[in-house]
Amino acid sequence: MEPKFQILIFTVFAIIIVLGIYWIIKTEKRLKNLFRGKKGKDLEETILLMQKQISSLEEKKQEHETKILLLQEKLKKSIRGLETIRFNPFPDQGGNQSFAIGFLNEEDDGVVISSLYSRERMSVFAKPIKNGKSEYELSNEEKNALERAKVKS
Repeated sequence: MEPKFQILIFTVFAIIIVLGIYWIIKTEKRLKNLFRGKKGKDLEETILLMQKQISSLEEKKQEHETKILLLQEKLKKSIRGLETIRFNPFPDQGGNQSFAIGFLNEEDDGVVISSLYSRERMSVFAKPIKNGKSEYELSNEEKNALERAKVKS
């Protein structure tokens, strides 16, 4: 073998050895920092405790996700849109004493309640609403109250 080739091989091995020593020293420092102030038994107990805590957190997270889904379903069915329209059905009498109130949930189900007021009497009507429609005829004021009560997502 030529001396130049031997020197090249020696140099490559020397570089590899220096890099290996550097890596070992760096790893040793990282391990010392990790284990500083802890005995092997303490570290094992800490890891086991952390595993238990993580398991507990995952269980709680699952419980909360289930509860959130339940609440979202309930929220869709709860009244979220509400609008009141006051009006005067009889122009020759009084002021805007009559009203229509629309109550709707996210699925456009609910009720419209209206009241017609006159000097002689007052009448109250309740009409169920399913999918934004009623099987009973709605007045313009009731339609307006429902339209304004629709939940905007």
